[in-house]
This record gives sequence, structure tokens and C-alpha cells, in this order.
Amino acid sequence: MIDIKKLDQDLTELVKAKIALSKLTYADKDYDKIEEELHDMEDDFIENYGEYLEEALAEVHDEFCPDNDVLLPIAYLADEYIVDGDSIDVAPGHGVLVEADDFASAKVTLALAPQPTRIVLQAGNDHKEVVWRAK
Repeated sequence: MIDIKKLDQDLTELVKAKIALSKLTYADKDYDKIEEELHDMEDDFIENYGEYLEEALAEVHDEFCPDNDVLLPIAYLADEYIVDGDSIDVAPGHGVLVEADDFASAKVTLALAPQPTRIVLQAGNDHKEVVWRAK
């Protein structure tokens, strides 16, 4: 049984570490250390929640983008998030590109987001929906 609160806490920490790393340049003296910490966090995250999230992602893929392979859950971490107080959301157009039949003409992405833990589908600039929520 997955502890949903712990999942969300760990995902939030992972996303915040990814955001912190994205603000550094390769020349920054702390870059390598923070990058290594992020990789360790990703490994722990997969070990603790990989199976649970892969099942959720498989369901989402089956419904929205059956022609695409399910990747490791950390692949669905967006390159950019929008932090507004206590809420963290996926920036427009970020996440894993997928081919979704319902949105054939738009750029479609899937991404993991915390607070609460969820999978967000975005199609173009005008469609965004939560397609799965941890429970």
C-alpha cells in the first residue's frame, strides 16, 4: 500500500530539486553536487513508487495515447514548473511528448505534478486536464 502523503512529499522535494538545478549553470561550483543529489532522489523515488506510478501511467496511456510506450515515471517530470505559493503546476508545453488520437493536431504532453500528485495532460496552449490523481 502506497502512502499518498509521503509520495506527494517526495515528489514535491524531487520537483523542487529539479527546479533548483535548472537555475544553475554548469560552471556553478554546486552544480555537480546538486545534480548527483537529484539523481539519488530519482533512484529512491523509482524504488519506492515506480511500480505504482507505472500502473497509473499505463492506464493513462491506454486511454489517451495507446501508441506510445510507458516510460519510467521520472521521465514524466517536466523540465519546467510554475510555483505559486504552495501550488506547483506544469509549465505549458512541458512533459513527455505523446501522440494522442483525441488531439491529433496539437502538441500533447504528459507530466507528473505534485500537490496533489497527479498526471497532467496538455494539448496545445488551450487544453490542460488532470487525467489521473493519486488516491
